[in-house]
Amino acid sequence: MAAEADAGEAPTGAAPAGEWRGKLRQDAPLAKYTWFKTGGPADWLFEPADVDELREFLTRLGGSLPVMPLGLGSNLIVRDGGIPGVVIKLGKPFAQVRQLDETTLECGGGAHGILVASEARDASIAGLEFLRGIPGTVGGFVRMNGGAYGREVADILVDCDVVMADGQCHCLTLADLDYSYRHSALPDGAVVVAARFRGTPGDPEAIGAEMDRIAEERENSQPLRTKTGGSTFKNPEGGKAWQLVDAAGCRGLTLGGAQVSEKHTNFLINTGDATSADIEGLGEEVRNRVRASQGVALEWEIKRVGRP
Repeated sequence: MAAEADAGEAPTGAAPAGEWRGKLRQDAPLAKYTWFKTGGPADWLFEPADVDELREFLTRLGGSLPVMPLGLGSNLIVRDGGIPGVVIKLGKPFAQVRQLDETTLECGGGAHGILVASEARDASIAGLEFLRGIPGTVGGFVRMNGGAYGREVADILVDCDVVMADGQCHCLTLADLDYSYRHSALPDGAVVVAARFRGTPGDPEAIGAEMDRIAEERENSQPLRTKTGGSTFKNPEGGKAWQLVDAAGCRGLTLGGAQVSEKHTNFLINTGDATSADIEGLGEEVRNRVRASQGVALEWEIKRVGRP
C-alpha cells in the first residue's frame, strides 16, 4: 500500500493507450475493494496480466501520473474524492505460492496472508503462522513490515521483487528495505510483485494449532464481521493504542456513520452509511482526545490516500 497521499488535487491525465491483456479502467469505483466500503474512484485502475505487462505499462506511463498499488484494502481509507493517477491491483496471476526449499516459500505480491500461512503449514514450515492473523496481501505486508502476535515481516523476509514506478524491476534484500515498526524504505509507486519468506522446520499439526489459536483470538477480540480497516493507530512505545483510546472515553464514539468499535477500541467501523470523511474525521477526534487527556500523539497505522 502507498504512503499517505497529498490531500490536495494531483495532476490527472491519460493512461497508456493500446491493447492490454489485463484490465484497464477509467473512473473505476474503489469502495468495493476496501474493507470500509467507502471512498471515491481511481482515475485509472490497472490489473496487469503478469509482471512483464506491468513493467511495460509503467515504462510507457513514464512517470506522467502518480502510481499507487492496492492490496486487500484492509488497512486503507480511500478519501471521498478518489485517487489521482493510476491504481495498480494485482490479481490471480500474482497470487501463487510455491515452496523453494525446506524452509522457504516464494509468494506472489497478490497472495493473501492466510494462503501463505496455510502453504507454510502444508510444507512443514514454522514461523509464518502470524500471517494468518493479518488481513492483507504479501505486497502490503512487505511494504508496511506487517506484523502481529509478536512477529513481523522483517523476521521472515529473505528478499523481494519490486517493479518501480519507471518500470524497472529490482530484487531488494531485507537490508535494502531498512525496516522499522510498520515502515519500510520502499518508494511511493513501487509495486511488490513477489517475496521470499523463510521459516524453520516444523510440525504441521503444531503449526495448524497455532494458526487456529490466532484465528480464535482475532474472532474473540476484534470486530471482524463489520466494515472496518484493521488497527487504526500504531502502538506507542511501551503502550497499547487501544488502552489510550479507551482511557480517553472514546469507546463507542461516533461521527456520522463512523464509530469507534465497542469490541476493540483501536478499530473504527462503518456502521452502514459512513463516508471516508466520517471515518478519518472520527480518527482525528480520537487522536485529539487522547492527546488532550494523556499527552500522547497517536500515529495513524491505517493509510489515508486520495483527494478529500
